[in-house]
Amino acid sequence: MNKNFIPVMVINIDVLNNFVLRLTFSDGITKNIDMTVLMDKEITKPLKNLNYFKQVKIDDFGGIYWPNNYDICPDFLRYYI
Repeated sequence: MNKNFIPVMVINIDVLNNFVLRLTFSDGITKNIDMTVLMDKEITKPLKNLNYFKQVKIDDFGGIYWPNNYDICPDFLRYYI
């Protein structure tokens, strides 16, 4: 594991144009993430509908999720994508 790895939580989400999320993390970092790179699986097909995509929420563990239970952990969002 990376020595600089600090567990984080998403504390704010802004939905931008073209399926981009601006995420603010508990460590103060803000990132814009192009979610289209993750939309090639069966479970992510509903996210291609912008109205559905905008239904993203923060879960109890600081990750993000949509109504179909597709979720992404905050560490992956912060450090790996």
